[in-house]
Amino acid sequence: MKSVIETKDLTKKFGELTAVERLSISVKPGEVFGFLGPNGAGKTTTIRMLCALIKPTQGSARVAGYTLGSEDDKIRRNVGILTESPGLYDRLSAERNLDFFAQLYSIEDVAGKVAQYLKMLGLWDRRHEAVGTFSKGMRQKLAIARALLHEPDVLFLDEPTSGLDPEAARLVHDFLEGLKREGRTIFITTHNLDEADRLCDRIAVFNRELLALDTPSALKLQLYGRAVVFHLTQPGEQFVERVTAFSFVESAEASENRILVRLDDPEVQNPALVRALVEAGAEIQFVGEIRKSLEDVYLQLLTNENETLST
Repeated sequence: MKSVIETKDLTKKFGELTAVERLSISVKPGEVFGFLGPNGAGKTTTIRMLCALIKPTQGSARVAGYTLGSEDDKIRRNVGILTESPGLYDRLSAERNLDFFAQLYSIEDVAGKVAQYLKMLGLWDRRHEAVGTFSKGMRQKLAIARALLHEPDVLFLDEPTSGLDPEAARLVHDFLEGLKREGRTIFITTHNLDEADRLCDRIAVFNRELLALDTPSALKLQLYGRAVVFHLTQPGEQFVERVTAFSFVESAEASENRILVRLDDPEVQNPALVRALVEAGAEIQFVGEIRKSLEDVYLQLLTNENETLST
């Protein structure tokens, strides 16, 4: 499957400061790709390069089938971008804002396309009102509509829910999930890791350079593996040796009436452990799996990087 976005050693320097260093990634058609990192990591700089708004210092990239540097106009016509601070015209109505940008893209049926996205995003009834009177959530939805007007091959969203209240953020989430179901290719940066975990097919954790790239579930597994807790009616220490006798058990430790067991396939391996514990006299109250979040993964990767830099 041909990539919609592909970079090789993409680098951007501002004087002596390296904002993005040797970034090599590929994004597949229809994929929602999360680009996560702390403030100042170079995420927005990366988006600006991929949208042909600023030139890379070195490296190469192809976006929507076009080569960065030699086909920049074509890239700009085939991508949509939502910046963290969208530049809408406050004195113009929602309809006039979209009409203006639709004409810039030489869209044939301007009125029809404007109406389509205003209705899709629940803004049709407010179409004649000045954007300056809109809430931040409404402005954000209008900015997303603007990014989609010309039906781009790739949509870049830079912090689409930043600063929104929970209700407004939910509206944006629902719309993005709709775009995902349509098979749109979306490149998204966000500090909302629950949002990223739910929406993204794959995640890149980035801090000027790439730290990790995989699906959210695979990243969790790579860093933490899987761990099951057996809750007993009696102290668990006496049963640890029985558990560790199984070759598939990576480790086991007891804490009061619990045994924490690390293994790679609990669905298959738990029944054997349960039988062994019961045969050894354990009374099992219940069994649960410890689940790590994407936030745990993200913070651990940044901690690992800091420890590497300090050694």
